[in-house]
Amino acid sequence: MNVRISGAAATSPAPGACLSGEIDTWAAEAAAGAPAEARTGAPAAPPAAAPADTYTDVHSDDLPDGLVVADENGRVTCFNAAAARITATPAADALGRPLDQVLPLEDLEGRRWWALTDPYGGLAIRGGQPERNLLLPGGREVLVAARYVRVHPTGPVRKVVVTLRGTEARRRTERSHAELIATVAHELRSPLTSVKGFTATLLAKWERFTDDQKRLMLETVDADANRVTRLIAELLDISRIDSGRLEVRRQPVDIAAAVRRHVQAHTTAGQRTDHFLIKVVEPLPDLWADPDKVDQVLGNLLENAVRHGSGTVTIEVQPTLVPAKSEGSTVDTAAQPSTAVTVSDEGSGIPEESMARVFTRFWRGSKRGGTGLGLYIVKGIVEAHGGTITVGRSRAGGAEFRFTLPVGAPAYLA
Repeated sequence: MNVRISGAAATSPAPGACLSGEIDTWAAEAAAGAPAEARTGAPAAPPAAAPADTYTDVHSDDLPDGLVVADENGRVTCFNAAAARITATPAADALGRPLDQVLPLEDLEGRRWWALTDPYGGLAIRGGQPERNLLLPGGREVLVAARYVRVHPTGPVRKVVVTLRGTEARRRTERSHAELIATVAHELRSPLTSVKGFTATLLAKWERFTDDQKRLMLETVDADANRVTRLIAELLDISRIDSGRLEVRRQPVDIAAAVRRHVQAHTTAGQRTDHFLIKVVEPLPDLWADPDKVDQVLGNLLENAVRHGSGTVTIEVQPTLVPAKSEGSTVDTAAQPSTAVTVSDEGSGIPEESMARVFTRFWRGSKRGGTGLGLYIVKGIVEAHGGTITVGRSRAGGAEFRFTLPVGAPAYLA
């Protein structure tokens, strides 16, 4: 579909404006992402005539990013509302003025950007400038990309189309990364300090300790080393989830046996046997999943229930049917056989206002330790299997986590 971006209407002045009656499709492509042939400098001809109903009129002020267009003389002919907001410059003060005066950009080293790039007098084969971080007067950062519009591949520049974006989204991402680094550094410091202290003590005063004392110290070192290993594994999982590279190696999984194994591990570690209640609805369908990752999900949910909840921890395993949706549609097309696992406790539960953030990074339900990454990883693992996970309040008032995994053999075994 061809898109035509109109300039400001004379009868209804807008915050942004264009001197020309309309910006042609070239400007629209620059704002929305120019086609490959334009980015590489190939000829970009105006669109062929088309029926009126194939065009959608879009005002330049409707664009989410700032749009600035300069003509062949370097004077601004279009300055939309987003550009006026980002630069704090009224459109009336920008139109007709030289581009380098309207946008006095500098790079992070303090060099004047337009003098450095020279769009009108530089290499004739250039098609523009990729997006980069530049500075407006006062040191405000802005993301800037430019396209040089030419009638012929090596001809003179007819227009310079510039897009502007704020850096708020990038800053939020950077803050998230900084928070992750700070959390990891804090979690690593404690076990590594313990390991260093015990090993240094053993090396310096080995003969002074009894065998029982040496064993206790080495067991502590081993536990702290396992803690560091788990944290590194969590970081790797987060990296794979964020990049969409989390691999699932499907094998037949006895989910009921896996639940019993995890409960036994907790009772062996000192928990009361009556602290857990397992309910399994037989028969269960054949489940093909990654056994290691299923263990990771069960281990995290049970540990959260034991650590943050109270009373009896109930684990229910049962077959279920989950509505399947066709891709790109919200209409249920079929019911997919699945296995549902519910882990609930009798504690105070999760506040209603916090439930939407449970599966985000660094969410902690209490001050009882933890990195706040476990449930984020659990959600990523379940979704990588094609399943779903939800959180709610149990009948006893505590927290209730329920995840479903689709059953059946993978396609390559069908």
